[in-house]
Amino acid sequence: MSAPLLVIAAGGTGGHMFPAQALAETMLARGWRVTLSTDARGARYAGGFPDAVAIQRVAAESPARGGVLSRAAAPFRLGAGVAAEILRLRRDRPAVVAGFGGYPSFPALSAAIALRIPRMIHEQNGVLGKVNRLYAKRVHALACGTWPTDLPEGVEGMHVGNPVRAAVLERSGAPYIPPGDYPMGLVAIGGSQGARALSDNVPAAVAALPDAIRRNLRVSHQARAEDVDRVVSAYAQAGVEADVRPFFDDIPARLAEAQLVISRAGASSIADISVIGRPSILIPYPYATQDHQTANARGLVEAGAAILIPESSLDVSALSDQIATVLGQPDGALQMARAALDCGRPQAAESLAQIVEALAGQGGEA
Repeated sequence: MSAPLLVIAAGGTGGHMFPAQALAETMLARGWRVTLSTDARGARYAGGFPDAVAIQRVAAESPARGGVLSRAAAPFRLGAGVAAEILRLRRDRPAVVAGFGGYPSFPALSAAIALRIPRMIHEQNGVLGKVNRLYAKRVHALACGTWPTDLPEGVEGMHVGNPVRAAVLERSGAPYIPPGDYPMGLVAIGGSQGARALSDNVPAAVAALPDAIRRNLRVSHQARAEDVDRVVSAYAQAGVEADVRPFFDDIPARLAEAQLVISRAGASSIADISVIGRPSILIPYPYATQDHQTANARGLVEAGAAILIPESSLDVSALSDQIATVLGQPDGALQMARAALDCGRPQAAESLAQIVEALAGQGGEA
């Protein structure tokens, strides 16, 4: 008898793909087969998925992206993607389809509805994305990574947290060394694409720190490719040891070694910071849909685990002051680390796996 199949459908950003990867790892460990349904953009983020996960590319594109012709053609591409997905799911019928948001999840969820396959969605942010909102009333379970999540009237969500990858779980609750007069790690991450606002402000804020703090810093800074040279130069001029790259493939290890994290407030970044348990300064991306990154940050901020700086209030002086506040007060930093850890949900992937298996036991319905 063939192992049950889970089809995971996810869009092309790290925010969608990292929790999808975590569920894939968990379901494989439970003896399931797993297929990832995504578009060409999403496939670029699939390198961390286990080799046992089959990756199927679908035609899917946001009607809001591109020029006039591209936007006009998007519904037809989505329709073609749905038709192709129906054929695939008929050939190898999954026990469950799980959507993680983004337009690439549209074809698989639509096909699941047409074929009456049990289906669920996971929303990472405090505000439902467009596709997840569209399907919120058409799925059998809606799991939330951030709580509270703004849900449509009549829709109930289950707070499971945001699943983190195995590399993060391995460092869950890693011992925190409070800041002091010895080498200290500072990690600056700006989401899957880096963040210009961080590149504009973090190096200068570090340069403005008191010498007693600055001389001990070892910085890992994620910057856009076009910003790398100037960020490297800024740290060098400040006499600060810095590793600056467009992408780090070992972020969990760097977070575990950090005394402070400066980050956007993407759902996956918040989950990683919480599960490992590190003090943070969060600077939400101001153009996120319905300001969902500010909603994502709320839990850590209210718990006393993070400091929130809106980008509209971000400047070198304010950021430098906050960095100095955390790194200059070891007891306070330790309390922030413990508060972050209390907010973490390292069992989120297991909770999602239990939902998947419960749905598989119920069978399909309209």
